[in-house]
Amino acid sequence: MAIRVPQGYRLAGACCGLKRDPLKLDVALIVSDSPAVAAGVYTQNLVCAAPVQFDRQHTPSDRIRAVAVNSGNANACTGQRGLRDAAAMARLAAQACGAADDQALVLSTGVIGEFLPLEKIARGIAAAATRLAGDDESLLAAARGILTTDTVHKLAGRTLPLSGREVQITGMAKGAAMIGPNMATMLSVILTDAPLDVPSADAALRHAVDDSFNCISVEGHTSTNDSVLLLANGAAGGPPLAGDDLARFGQALDEVAIELARSIPADGEGATHLITVEISGCQTRADAVLIAKTVANSALVKTAITGADPNWGRIVSAAGYSGVQFDPAGVSLHLNGFHLYQGGAPVAFDAAAVSRSIQENRDTLVALRLSEGDAGVRFWTTDLTAEYVRLNADYHT
Repeated sequence: MAIRVPQGYRLAGACCGLKRDPLKLDVALIVSDSPAVAAGVYTQNLVCAAPVQFDRQHTPSDRIRAVAVNSGNANACTGQRGLRDAAAMARLAAQACGAADDQALVLSTGVIGEFLPLEKIARGIAAAATRLAGDDESLLAAARGILTTDTVHKLAGRTLPLSGREVQITGMAKGAAMIGPNMATMLSVILTDAPLDVPSADAALRHAVDDSFNCISVEGHTSTNDSVLLLANGAAGGPPLAGDDLARFGQALDEVAIELARSIPADGEGATHLITVEISGCQTRADAVLIAKTVANSALVKTAITGADPNWGRIVSAAGYSGVQFDPAGVSLHLNGFHLYQGGAPVAFDAAAVSRSIQENRDTLVALRLSEGDAGVRFWTTDLTAEYVRLNADYHT
């Protein structure tokens, strides 16, 4: 089974009353039976939440035992009290699994600017600690415990043989809006029983994030709480991965991260389309990313897809104001495989057929090719609907 709990981990979800619906899971607890190497990548928003500040101080590490996650309260913009509350939440998680206070990390997501109700958090962590297990049901409960406005839980996994041992990588994520790199609100915890040293874990995670969580957007809003954690406890046995084994592990980790990342805009609030923006032919990857982000975040591009309108002008002009220098005469554009634009002018195409292809498929592919070089990128976003506006207008009130 590709999605299962790696060796040496136990998980649980619990409900402590943080959400409007008092029956929804709002706490997740993840425990490694032995100290794990941990790496983290966090939001680049200067206004970052207390859990982000706490985890940055404690990663990378080679002795993490627990991760506690709460949903419904972001513990963001809460000042010194927020920092104290994050540290207290970490202590509660550590004590729940018999670890030292500095062996736990914390993640929070939800409404910004409200203090963390520690009494409820304590009850939730205590309840989760009594349910810890390594089975599929426990994994699913933990994955559900981190959700806010998501409509579905998000899990991905890979199993791969490496030099006579089987290694498991399993990740969970949450996010449906306030999604914009770097990173794009989203949380993810990826667990593996592979043996990794601290530098390898840190480098592998950063590489994976670049092509996944940093390549998604719903509305371009970089959250205060975005965090991705990688834990590697080595329970699969053997020395730390190196050489070809480490490379194969990195490739599998990339695949898990991309699958999790795509699932976020695929579940975008009110979205009717998942849009893949493929940019190629750029001088540098940075240029490709900038063009992709500009196209992906264009409200006019997004609403055109909502209306199944093959409006190539919105896409081409978005690339033109991205700030990247390129020859407009060298640009070509395909939408769902239909050729719409070449060499500075539209080509003849069946607008009705293109419109149907958008209308009848949730997945939409925008492929824009320049003539400047060989660099490119894939980027994922959503369309923009009236339902998105309604959901986010009503989120806090």
